[in-house]
Amino acid sequence: MDQAIRYTQNDRSQPVRALLPHKKERKTPMTIEQQHPKPHLIKMHELDNVAIVGNDGGLPAGTVLPSGLVLVNKVPQAHKVALVDFAQDAPVIRYGLAIGYALKPIPAGSWVHERLLRMPEARNFENLPIATVKPASTEPLEGYTFEGYRNADGSVGTRNILAITTTVQCVAGVVEFAVQRIKAELLPKYPNVDDVVGLEHTYGCGVAIDAAEAIIPIRTIRNISLNPNFGGEVMVVSLGCEKLQPDRLMPPGSYPIKDERSTGVDTVCLQDSQHVGFMSMIQAIMAEATVHLNRLNQRTRQTVPASELIVGMQCGGSDALSGVTANPALGVAADLLVRAGATVMFSENTEVRDGVDQLTSRAANASVAQDIVTQLGWYDNYLARANVDRSANTTPGNKAGGLSNIVEKAMGSIIKSGSSAISSCLPPGEKLTREQRGLVYAATPASDFICGTLQLAAGMNLHIFTTGRGTPYGLAECPVIKVATRTDLARRWHDIMDVNAGRIADGELSIEELGWEIFRLMLEVASGRKTWAEHWKIANALVLFNPAPVT
Repeated sequence: MDQAIRYTQNDRSQPVRALLPHKKERKTPMTIEQQHPKPHLIKMHELDNVAIVGNDGGLPAGTVLPSGLVLVNKVPQAHKVALVDFAQDAPVIRYGLAIGYALKPIPAGSWVHERLLRMPEARNFENLPIATVKPASTEPLEGYTFEGYRNADGSVGTRNILAITTTVQCVAGVVEFAVQRIKAELLPKYPNVDDVVGLEHTYGCGVAIDAAEAIIPIRTIRNISLNPNFGGEVMVVSLGCEKLQPDRLMPPGSYPIKDERSTGVDTVCLQDSQHVGFMSMIQAIMAEATVHLNRLNQRTRQTVPASELIVGMQCGGSDALSGVTANPALGVAADLLVRAGATVMFSENTEVRDGVDQLTSRAANASVAQDIVTQLGWYDNYLARANVDRSANTTPGNKAGGLSNIVEKAMGSIIKSGSSAISSCLPPGEKLTREQRGLVYAATPASDFICGTLQLAAGMNLHIFTTGRGTPYGLAECPVIKVATRTDLARRWHDIMDVNAGRIADGELSIEELGWEIFRLMLEVASGRKTWAEHWKIANALVLFNPAPVT
């Protein structure tokens, strides 16, 4: 059956669908072959002495593998099988690297899981390879375009959204009430505007706002307000007494002034004496929103080159198939985007930390390599202040999905960055400049919600998210393409996942074929096709990274 993703060119209102084969009702007893499916093991590197099980449902004890090895234990899908006998302290190798050391002898054919392994120490920052990997020369990809919204500063949005910025959590409830009124009463009058979102967050007061690290959450809010999907329209709702005043959040020169009514940012302050009663506040917000909606509604999509894409890549609810199917396919798509002149961000500090040498060796130059080391070193110290280390990253779900520790998880995470040179490194909360194209390491925590928030601040106009265990993650501010690492998840979550990367493990598609499919899908979504997250309006809250004290 043809399982390629199909989309109707003239109907972008329908969500992307991950097409899967329909199961036929069984009318006869299962055959012996059906009861004992052919074992399917996946090995990532010729040096690997473990392989993972690709079969849905795993493999039972006693299964005879193609090599003649017999499984000692039942092994779940995506979990590791020992291909050799391990002595105590012997290295367990996956991706060609030691992901752990045996805590006791492990016989060949055994299930290898986290309770049997000692995690390697983190690689230090000394004697790292610096810009030693020179990517193979490739031809530029020309002629690829999408239909986007061109902004006055030259950036391009994939959506046309009115964003209402908040200075403090205190106003969040009022803004949410106003947003619902705007959507119901005003938005239908403006057919070219896709949505209205309140940029609600937990910052703004009760914080050490003059602390050195407080700049991170402040610039994050500021730069999200300037995301390309918001068309340069900046509207702020303030309480009045908060520490994060509007002129501190959006100082002159940090935003485009479009309205002669004021020399400052367009602000509705709830404590102003003119507001008598709750409805007075709501009416003021709606009146200000009308001004911005009128301008946004004048915008229409136009053909722009694929180089205007700023794609944020992330993985969440990862399993051991993430580094086999979805993330390698994203790596191919990332290389294609770079060849097309676009910008691609990969992130998640703790999920690349154990591959720091892979990052510095791929840095475009020594300066970029040093920036990467600086950011990862800062994050090491941040974790150390709380007496935790990178091992705290791996979740129970990651382990249930076959990832034994953060070292194994990191190897599968880095793969989504592809093979291009890393052109720059972006500190958390900073915004990419027009000159920062190509592959960018955006230094963020690995938390799905914080990473997505920081990538929005960086200027992301399209998000792609891989998952093995499954998560309904989405963003109201940016379209999110969801990629399932395995067919079982894509089948069960058929109306949440946009792409089934499990077809790679099933032998139906190559990594390169799916990479091209994802690349083309990105252009379709950037042109307006809805993802499932958009269809259902699934949206996670913005979560700021605030390493500064709370007073």
